[in-house]
Amino acid sequence: MFMGEYNHTVDTKGRLIIPSKFRDLLGDEFIVTKGLDGCLFVFPKNEWQIIEEKLRGLPLTNKNARKFTRFLVAGATTCELDKQGRILLPQVLRDFAGLEKDVVLAGNINRIEIWSKENWTQNSDYSVDDIAEQMEDFGLII
Repeated sequence: MFMGEYNHTVDTKGRLIIPSKFRDLLGDEFIVTKGLDGCLFVFPKNEWQIIEEKLRGLPLTNKNARKFTRFLVAGATTCELDKQGRILLPQVLRDFAGLEKDVVLAGNINRIEIWSKENWTQNSDYSVDDIAEQMEDFGLII
C-alpha cells in the first residue's frame, strides 16, 4: 500500500526523485498518467492492468466513457527509475499538473499522486469532518 507525503523538486530536465519507500512497490516499470483534481497518478503495472480491464469493459457507445478512457490512456506513459531513483516526466504531464519545481508525492493506497506544491496546498483546504460524515454512505465507518 502506498502511504505518506513527500516533498521533492522537479529538476530543469523534468526529472523527479521517487521516494525510496515507493520504489519497491512500483517495480521496474510503472504507469504515470493524468489524474483527477489536477494531479498525476502513478500506478504499478498490476494496478494499471486492473484499470485497463475496467476501461475495456466500458461501452464505446457512451460518450463520457470514451472521454474518460481517452483522458486516462492518451496521457499515460510507461516510466522506469534511473540509477538515482528518478523518473523523467514528459512535458505534457508536467504542464497538465502545473509541475514546475516544488512537488508533493502522496501515497494513496493503490497509487501515488504527484501534485504541484501550490495545488496540493489549495486542495488540502477542506473540512475532513464534513467529508467523513458522507463516507458512511459508502459503508466506511471508522
